Amino acid sequence: MGFNRVHGYFIEISRAQAKTDTIPDDYTRRQTLKSAERFITAELKSFEDKVLSSRERALAREKLLYEALLDQLIDHLPSLQKTAEGLAELDVINALAERADNLMMNPPELVSEPGIHFQAGRHLVVEQSLDNPFVPNDLEFNDRRRMLIITGPNMGGKSTYMRQTALITLLAHIGSYVPADSATIGPIDRIFTRIGAADDLASGKSTFMVEMTETASILHNATEHSLVLIDEIGRGTSTFDGISLAWACAEYLASEVRAFTLFATHFFELTALPESHQSVNNIHLDAVEHGDDIVFLHQVKEGPADRSYGLRLPPWPVFRKW
Repeated sequence: MGFNRVHGYFIEISRAQAKTDTIPDDYTRRQTLKSAERFITAELKSFEDKVLSSRERALAREKLLYEALLDQLIDHLPSLQKTAEGLAELDVINALAERADNLMMNPPELVSEPGIHFQAGRHLVVEQSLDNPFVPNDLEFNDRRRMLIITGPNMGGKSTYMRQTALITLLAHIGSYVPADSATIGPIDRIFTRIGAADDLASGKSTFMVEMTETASILHNATEHSLVLIDEIGRGTSTFDGISLAWACAEYLASEVRAFTLFATHFFELTALPESHQSVNNIHLDAVEHGDDIVFLHQVKEGPADRSYGLRLPPWPVFRKW
């Protein structure tokens, strides 16, 4: 007995045996090979049809049973949906409680006064991926302190500090405990972010165009109750144009929008903004030199960074030669 996709099921008899008179009369020759003859019978053909159509018949039966089940459940649909909604909410609450207990999270305080304040805030995702202890940092936003210009070296922790601020704020507003020793958060209507650099080839937009489009959306839609995160705006064009764009955006956010803003930049010219805007302050992520290496302390401190480490390249052979 055999099967192939061309001829289906068959009975194979060697050429020597096929020459005798022992082949039954109900055997119908289907294929002749060099060393064998292949036959089928009416019974085998019926079996073949049954086997090959079994998948389609099984799917049809499954659909029929499924539709019958739906007909029975339709009368109970409202109660089933309510039950599913309750189970989903219970699942979320249970997950938040488990994470709060195991990741040393604390209850935030939601107040009506504008501002965001937390002590020893952490980024949960980054914290779980580190071999060394995560360095927690504080944040202080109030009605007189609405924009923080963040300077410091690459890999110093600027983006992590910004992201953890958004995550703590978001977790607090969904009813979760937060990864901080304490947190007091006022009303926040939306969180806007302009972080990362990527083009949009499908829409024919360059990295700089994407950056400008997202920034324009923030400037048009943010309010004084919004949290805005902007990371190194203006880096996609020339230095002069980039500084001008970054300064204009920061100044507009500080004077017109008055949103709570974390504005990370490598343009040290922007650290002069606090001289003309009382609600703007400088902070920086610290780093120190140790021999030929740079040690990133990941600690947020008041004031602007005192220098840039952009030319302190890794000691790769190509740089040594250069």
